Amino acid sequence: MGSEREEKIKKRYEETKKHGSRLFPFNIYPCTIPLDFPSVVLHWHKEMELIYVKKGRGKIQLGMKTYPGKEGDIFVIPPGTLHAIRREPGHSMEYENIIFEVEFLGAGAADVCAGEYLNPLAAGRLLPPVRLSGGEEGYEKTAACLQQMERLCGSREAGFELGVKAAALELIFLLVQKFPGSPHNISPDMERLKSVLQEIERRDREPLTVADMADFCGWSSSHFMRWFKQMTGGSFISYVNDRRLSAAAENLRRSDEKIVTIAANAGFENLSNFNRQFKARYGITPREYRKKTI
Repeated sequence: MGSEREEKIKKRYEETKKHGSRLFPFNIYPCTIPLDFPSVVLHWHKEMELIYVKKGRGKIQLGMKTYPGKEGDIFVIPPGTLHAIRREPGHSMEYENIIFEVEFLGAGAADVCAGEYLNPLAAGRLLPPVRLSGGEEGYEKTAACLQQMERLCGSREAGFELGVKAAALELIFLLVQKFPGSPHNISPDMERLKSVLQEIERRDREPLTVADMADFCGWSSSHFMRWFKQMTGGSFISYVNDRRLSAAAENLRRSDEKIVTIAANAGFENLSNFNRQFKARYGITPREYRKKTI
């Protein structure tokens, strides 16, 4: 019964945004932190994601580990991996965000490629989340695959979809060669963290305390706080505030709703508290942020 409940909660928190089209679920997003958004909070989705740093510096969290990201770095994020992107103080970071569904490569087909590689990849069991940097064995070939995807999606020449698919399969081949026989097993703690983050998402407009989430896990408040910090690298309260402030920042950029409405929708009952926390987090007021990003 408990596993069914956790599965339902997981589905609620899972990012369900569609990338690309139904028949070609592949897309590349050029992004800049903090220009496009101040950060990307810890989350997961069923698609495979690649982060290709083009310029500047930032921080990328893969599971429980946080890496510095610099120009040329490639971050491989298999399906189901918890990950986050944060700003390095005093720096910005430009990167390509490449996201695609493994199914479009042929997962589900009745052949050895699907059975031995693509299906386990889609389930998050084939590859570990990793960072690849210039100078490492296999880096140049891996970067060439990403550059080929970028070129083809930019030109959209005849048959570009075939070329993108071929480059994605080549990339997976290179990764399997680099990390042979090392299936990525998701720990019970990581599964529990996903459930906790999903519960936070479900209650995003409610007052939420450490005691609430400790009760959700069946633990004491002190044990929950220690566990959450060990798993995420930050406190529970900081995570909730960052997540709500990020949601508010996105709405400030993308809508013309009143700031008081945006604050309430993000879970802040008091406008002055929202303004104070927003300025402390981003260095400017919500009004100034909206003007700067229009």
